[in-house]
Amino acid sequence: MPRRFDPTRRDRIIDVTVEAVAELGVAGISARRIAARADVPLGSMTYHFTDMDELLHEAFTRFSESVADRFEARLVAATTFDEAKQAVATLILDDLVQSQRELVLTHELYTLAARQAGYRSITRAWMARSRAALERHFTPEVARRLDALIEGLTIHSALDTEEHDPAVTVRAIDAICRTDG
Repeated sequence: MPRRFDPTRRDRIIDVTVEAVAELGVAGISARRIAARADVPLGSMTYHFTDMDELLHEAFTRFSESVADRFEARLVAATTFDEAKQAVATLILDDLVQSQRELVLTHELYTLAARQAGYRSITRAWMARSRAALERHFTPEVARRLDALIEGLTIHSALDTEEHDPAVTVRAIDAICRTDG
């Protein structure tokens, strides 16, 4: 049987892994399951990735970079201080807490990074990009506080059973931005 030319196979495997983690969690995936979902032979998994750890690292890197790209785009589009505060609110209220998929993926990555130092490079790079984007408009101290607010509200949104009041988020952003720092 002739080999199938498939130049996008590696990328497809990574994309399928991101979606599988969002649906099943890291504990629920395997090379066999990913290969089946990506419609590739199981041998392709070992051809493209040395092990599941390398594949997960690639998948979480792709996911975190896509979120960071969106984060940066929102803040780059802001031209005034008030627009920057609104961009932060939009990031929290529309981009981050509205997507169950992204909430799950974020927490799956955080769990891996808490347990395995190799994944902390992904979270560190993501945090650095987020803070750099925030520092376009805010002091480093305020950017750090806003970043902590974003992370905290993301966690609360993933776990809370009550509806979050968007006005609370806007007031928190205003309070942080009024502080010296």
